[in-house]
Amino acid sequence: MENKELEERVLDELLKEKEDCPLQAYSRDGIREFYEDIRELLFFNAYHPKGDMEDAWRISERAKERFTSFAQKEMQNPPSFTAFYEELPKLKRLLDSDVVSIYEGDPACRSCMEVILAYPGFIAISAYRIAHLLFTMGLSFPARVISEYAHSRTGIDIHPGASIGPSFFIDHGTGIVIGETTIIGEGVKLYQGVTLGGISLKEGRALCGVKRHPTIEDRVTIYAGASILGGNTVIGHDSVIGSNVFLLESVPPFSLVRMKSGDLEVKERKK
Repeated sequence: MENKELEERVLDELLKEKEDCPLQAYSRDGIREFYEDIRELLFFNAYHPKGDMEDAWRISERAKERFTSFAQKEMQNPPSFTAFYEELPKLKRLLDSDVVSIYEGDPACRSCMEVILAYPGFIAISAYRIAHLLFTMGLSFPARVISEYAHSRTGIDIHPGASIGPSFFIDHGTGIVIGETTIIGEGVKLYQGVTLGGISLKEGRALCGVKRHPTIEDRVTIYAGASILGGNTVIGHDSVIGSNVFLLESVPPFSLVRMKSGDLEVKERKK
């Protein structure tokens, strides 16, 4: 009896502040499945080597139903699925450039198909590019669900609001963070543990809409563990940022930034 009364008091406390939130109407599973549908369409031959036009049409219609469902919940006058769909060829070209960049940059990779089907870096990039398209159409919550789904699968956190150019390369990828207002140019390479972040969040919501994250120009390589912070920080094109570098200031094009060697002792072990 006492246990029942206790449970009732606890449940009453937990439920008394029930909030009517429009986000509760979403099916997050449906949004994630929409991402999987679009990814399958973009690389149909990889996922359906024996598939035909009828199979592709079925996936497309399923994606349309899911898009319409979440778009109508997000906005009073939502964009059409047609507006999203007509962007897919451009999206495919961007993703193809990413695949080639990863394949050409990783000597351990055996084929482009391996990148598409197995590489966590490409899973994160493909999710970002689909989510970014939704984000630019005003569908910010579905975009966020997709990006966090990829984050949970890969350990790579790319905000859908970031701007990332073609031929984007992520190697390994675990621990990478790319903030909302980051701008990344063409042919950029990132390794695990890189943070492209903001300097301070003490102003909180007042910073909404303000550029808080760095700009990385074309053909920059950033090695493992480097942190580049701040909305005014610009890494000039063709620069290399070494491992574990911590940067709060801009560097000009063709820069090499690296940590000075610390005191490192190597001696023979007792046999």
